Amino acid sequence: MQPRRQHLVDTAYRLFNEHGYHATGIDRILAESGVSKATLYKHFRSKDELILAVLQQRHHQVISLIEGYMKTAKEAGESPTLAIFDALDAWFHSEAYFGCNFINASAEYARPGDAIYEFAAEHKAALQTLIHDSLAGGGKKNKQQRAMEIALLVDGAIVCAHTRGNRDAARLAKTMAGRLLV
Repeated sequence: MQPRRQHLVDTAYRLFNEHGYHATGIDRILAESGVSKATLYKHFRSKDELILAVLQQRHHQVISLIEGYMKTAKEAGESPTLAIFDALDAWFHSEAYFGCNFINASAEYARPGDAIYEFAAEHKAALQTLIHDSLAGGGKKNKQQRAMEIALLVDGAIVCAHTRGNRDAARLAKTMAGRLLV
């Protein structure tokens, strides 16, 4: 990725986390990034395209993070599915936790068919697929049901950590998910 484009994406990511998507204007992104309007529009035709670039970058970061935790757990003979909650716990206790970019984006761009809303939904579907693929046995229908239930626990933990300030929500959700896996 080109340095200026990456700098815009990184600046927008930080500002969207701090202030929200609608509340963060292009002028603020330009002022904080030190990039000209011409450079911004060279890389992104609209603010929505910039938001999508931020979400795409975040999607890859989240999936990579979770896959890393799952791989480590599997190598240690532990449940890769439950390792998702360890990844969430580390995130919730970090300085980088501002809630879920995808939940926030889908709330601000709440119309099905909107590209931002659709990408947020695709991210959540990809996470559920990751969960599904980590589950052992149980038949196809049962695995689909358990993956949906665990994905619900993931999203619930994220919202609880964000809206209620319960940074230990992933630990509780992990305990609940463990009961689904027996």
